[in-house]
Amino acid sequence: MKNRILVHIGSFLVVLTCVNSPAQIRQNPSFADPENTELHRFSEVSISPDGNQIVYVGMTRADHSNVNQIYVVNLADNKLTPILIGNKEPIRPGSQYNIVWSPDGKQIAFFGSEKSGQQSVFLTNVLTNSVSRICFFKGNAGSLQWSPDGKDLAFLFTENALGPVGPLAAAVRDTGVIEDNILVQRIAIISLASSQLHKVSPPDLYIFEYQWSPDGKSFAAIAAHPPGDNNWYIADLYRIEASTGGSHKLLVPEMQIAAPRWSPDGSQIAFIGGLMSDQILPNGDVYVLPAGGGHPRNLTPGMGMSASWIHWEPSSQNILFHAVDSGATTIASVNISSAKLNCLWHGLESIYANSSDKVSYANDGKSSAVIKESFDNPPEIWIGKKGAWHQITRMNENVRRKWGPALSLRWQSDSLIIQGWLILPQNYDSAHSYPMIVNIHGGPAGAVQPTWLDEISLVNVLSNAGYIVFSPNFRGSSGCGESFIRANVRDFGYGDLHDILNGLETVSKRYNIDTLRVGISGWSYGGYMAMWAVTQTTHFRAAVSGAGISNWLSYYGQNSIARWSTSYFGGTVHDVPNIYARSSPINFIKQAKTPTLIIVGEGDKECPSPQSYEFWRGLQYVGVKTKLIVYPDAGHGISDKQYQDYCRQSLNWFNENMQ
Repeated sequence: MKNRILVHIGSFLVVLTCVNSPAQIRQNPSFADPENTELHRFSEVSISPDGNQIVYVGMTRADHSNVNQIYVVNLADNKLTPILIGNKEPIRPGSQYNIVWSPDGKQIAFFGSEKSGQQSVFLTNVLTNSVSRICFFKGNAGSLQWSPDGKDLAFLFTENALGPVGPLAAAVRDTGVIEDNILVQRIAIISLASSQLHKVSPPDLYIFEYQWSPDGKSFAAIAAHPPGDNNWYIADLYRIEASTGGSHKLLVPEMQIAAPRWSPDGSQIAFIGGLMSDQILPNGDVYVLPAGGGHPRNLTPGMGMSASWIHWEPSSQNILFHAVDSGATTIASVNISSAKLNCLWHGLESIYANSSDKVSYANDGKSSAVIKESFDNPPEIWIGKKGAWHQITRMNENVRRKWGPALSLRWQSDSLIIQGWLILPQNYDSAHSYPMIVNIHGGPAGAVQPTWLDEISLVNVLSNAGYIVFSPNFRGSSGCGESFIRANVRDFGYGDLHDILNGLETVSKRYNIDTLRVGISGWSYGGYMAMWAVTQTTHFRAAVSGAGISNWLSYYGQNSIARWSTSYFGGTVHDVPNIYARSSPINFIKQAKTPTLIIVGEGDKECPSPQSYEFWRGLQYVGVKTKLIVYPDAGHGISDKQYQDYCRQSLNWFNENMQ
């Protein structure tokens, strides 16, 4: 239950007064227009099959358009000049996404919309910049892929969907006979010869991920019977015939699975398997399975990090993978015969190629392109051999950090070593004492990793206002292996809060923290932990709970992804109600003393608004200061403007209640 929202807020100054006095907090900061941020973001980068060009989606303000556009760069050009492509009529500027090279490297396919709003699949010739629409559709589309022979395009298609699909989207109104009109995401194929679209996968299978087989005759797919949001947690691995749509179940896993990938020789399928709390946050070990089905082999048992993306090397003997590694990032390979691990790159940085792929590789399996960023360096595009990248863009060379040093900390909690991040304000002075906010990530199997903070991000806003921000990767987070992820099973709120409080003690010993002015905030699972913390301890002077969960028993019947909780609680709410009850903040509401701001989206189907209402009413009943804000028409993910308000409301709440 994690949602990351990229929006922008203006800068603040930290005003420090005399030595040995508390640091001063900005009370009335000004918030910048999110459309006027100076940061250049890249949403996608892809290297051509021959490794001689890259194409990326990003924005430039040279033409003052401030919208994402597609650019191609010839890597043989010493000046590395980006050339704007795919921007001709009838495409609406800024609507292009999901760029994919044709196998011969001559064309790029992508989704976009016309000025009328009509969604379409477009092709652009890289040399001539000619643009053609090959197909239009009505619904939601993603995961565009070329067939190996370059004659067809496939994508995931939810016909007649009126907006985004998935657990982060806002729920539609439930009226009439419920679950009578369930949308199904299917594999669709477009023939370039005829421009005809036809849906291939069975109408009773919801496809979450897929990949063409090397011979182009079938797909490996992760799928389940609808509804999709809920049944992803029990999805199976299928082979689906491209010509007939016939489905063959290859594996019924005992865990969640993600990222199905054919070996180049077509003999095996690799995937990631593990305990996963969120469809958008794959994490686990690397497995391999014979293409015809059979028993999967775990190639990385006991690995002390969490694989989140995989890619076969051309030899079909090694699998490359990206891993979250104790708050950092590792690129490694594993040999499928010996299971030997080889670390290729490690850094206190984040790397990605698009929303699903972490690295874009050329056909040689060596040349690659990534977007890199960290707490210290804004995003830029890097290219090169595996792990030996060099920077080729300088879009953000004049952008300066508006927060202080970001420090990776470790501490012991019970028998575990916990990692977390401490963000200091600019001009931090150890002679002054600082208030601190503990910011809890979602999931619970999410993790805080080093990224450049958007101008409108809660951490940036708090840091610029003069707060130290502490972000722990407590037990249950990804990044330290499967046993660590499973350490909070049947124990929500107990061990993880213990880790957080032990981390607070460590931080207060090393840095000048005003321990009487410590607050807590979080969204999703982090919102739950904020609710839980204020019913368990008086450590916190103020709290902000975003999209929290107050009552696991009622939650089970309200949300659209109830199956996720059975893996963590060891059964349904009807099987083990006592386990659900012991972790429910509402059952301890009479112990709450902390002023708490509660924020939620009206249509949140992951953490429904009744959970926030229930906690708000409970706090009112026991006489604790509280405020509830419900954002209209919002799901688990909220809009940029709503997120800006969330940051403003959070900062004001902490300023008001932590003096």
